[in-house]
Amino acid sequence: MTPRTASVQRKTAETDVTLRLNIDGAGAAEIRTGVGFLDHLLTALARHARFDLTLTCIGDLHVDEHHTAEDCALALGAALDQALGDRRGVSRFGDAFAPLDEALARAVVDLSGRPFADVRLDLRRDALGALACENVAHVLRSLASAARLTLHVDVLRGENDHHKAEAAFKATSLALRRAVARDGSDDVPSTKGVL
Repeated sequence: MTPRTASVQRKTAETDVTLRLNIDGAGAAEIRTGVGFLDHLLTALARHARFDLTLTCIGDLHVDEHHTAEDCALALGAALDQALGDRRGVSRFGDAFAPLDEALARAVVDLSGRPFADVRLDLRRDALGALACENVAHVLRSLASAARLTLHVDVLRGENDHHKAEAAFKATSLALRRAVARDGSDDVPSTKGVL
């Protein structure tokens, strides 16, 4: 079996991201972005998707956390796209529900090759730690765009914004885990023959 791994270096005037990904890992994560809640969400994603992920970012946090959050997500998406290659032999579709106490989130993934994301988290606070709540959804949208996948994420219920955000990432990770799973074939799972 060909290893499904990738390394990405994304360097801009705003950030410097270094990332290593193994989508057939055990869920080991070493994340250092300088934004604690972003580290927490990406660690949860890696853990529950069973991705081994090492990610380091030096960002312009003196401005705010937006560039760091966005570029980490774009780098992760690019690595996922690279590791999947032509997406031959994958399940392609994945869906999952994830609860966290009173919060319940649903995620649906299609490794379609067509980037699209509809993310509805219903977060009410301005920020979770040093991460603006608007950037929680932006991370998921940026990940879907760079990974060339379709992603639908909804928080179905919940009161605590920390719980809602984390449940959304856990549901996404479980859906990704199912979508990237090898299905035992050597086919591209599409009537078009390509994804």
